[in-house]
Amino acid sequence: MPSAAPSPAASPPTTTLGYALFATRWLQAPLYFGLVAAQGVYVYKFFNELWNLILRCVTGQANETYVMLAVLKLVDVVMIANLLIMVIVGGYETFVSRIGLQGHRDQPEWLSHVNSNVLKVKLATAIVGISSVHLLQMFVDVHHTSQHSLLWGTVIHMAFIASAAILAYMSGPMAAQGDRAHRTGAEPSASTAPAAPAEFAPSAPAPVPVPVPAPVPLPIPAQATSSPYDAYAVHDPRDPREAGAEARIRDARFPARKLLEDFDEEHPRVLDREAVARLGKLDFVAAGRNVVFVGPPGTGKTHLAVGLGVRACQAGHQVLFATAAQWAARLAGARAAGRLADELAALDAHPLLIVDEIGYTPFDPDTAHLFFQLVAHRYERSSLVVTTDRPLGRWDEVLGAAAPATVDRLVHHADVVRLEGDSYRMRRATSAWAE
Repeated sequence: MPSAAPSPAASPPTTTLGYALFATRWLQAPLYFGLVAAQGVYVYKFFNELWNLILRCVTGQANETYVMLAVLKLVDVVMIANLLIMVIVGGYETFVSRIGLQGHRDQPEWLSHVNSNVLKVKLATAIVGISSVHLLQMFVDVHHTSQHSLLWGTVIHMAFIASAAILAYMSGPMAAQGDRAHRTGAEPSASTAPAAPAEFAPSAPAPVPVPVPAPVPLPIPAQATSSPYDAYAVHDPRDPREAGAEARIRDARFPARKLLEDFDEEHPRVLDREAVARLGKLDFVAAGRNVVFVGPPGTGKTHLAVGLGVRACQAGHQVLFATAAQWAARLAGARAAGRLADELAALDAHPLLIVDEIGYTPFDPDTAHLFFQLVAHRYERSSLVVTTDRPLGRWDEVLGAAAPATVDRLVHHADVVRLEGDSYRMRRATSAWAE
């Protein structure tokens, strides 16, 4: 007879003490709301200064120097307010509790990857900016500023610059070392693949392993016997880098070659073009971050995903593309063969995996469990690019009970890009019919 599970009351005292200490972080919450009140004070100060400037300009009492100094004061107030909002939002997110802004169209770029190092560097650069404005005010009003004040203002400003540069220099290697330790030393072995949370682990008994002679490959379209990229490939023996990129593109199994440069940015009614341009630099691959394209059919999600994949291949990264159904077939075959952990470990050779068309076909619980394992295995280690027609809040329609845990890991370090608009394919079909 199986033994009864231990009751929560039997947990060690050290665990209870640890949870109690961790709960004290909420004592910081009132401090951040106090900073919100300070933000309101600066809003009042800004409009008070602006009103005085307008009055003096209208009555002819403002000369050029006064206007310049007044504008610099307004800039100074805005920069300090920016510093406050960075401390309020970033500090609360880092030290108190996460803020559920994933997918919000106005989510700040820096908040998606905020940590103590990033926050310190951004605060230091903000302080340097504020110091620059103060120093500029001194030079503009040089006739009313003593040489002693100018000298010390310059020295203090240079000290701020030097400290910010040193902090940025130290934060870079520290973050890189932590990332390397997380990717190598902390990687689980093939025998310790992430387990699904108990709340949605399938209750049916595990299938009996069926030995197979070789790994189950990704399904390949029938026309893939001759690669669709042969017409585009440039096999120049004098340029091995180009030949290597073409080989990586062919191995990635893209359905067609799509380039970011060819994407019609004017077609979607809603698209964060700056986010797409930033993603095109591929920093997310080096950082092990994810990308999620959300939008209705025909808005260009697959084009953007393939475009990022092609660019990653050209940059030297191994990429693998498949639809959600094809990934499910591959992982199900590996599980049936008793080698799912080995399959997930083998995929680590690809810094970027692309999962297309999540949401078009709901997953059964076993398949949802497999997809969770893929996301959990790559969490904070390697990148996923995902396209979906379902908002993340509706992924329970596709993954069932596995949705919350899967989405939580997928978007924790992710850029969520929303697209809205009519279907590009339908628009072209309608135009052809009209002609």
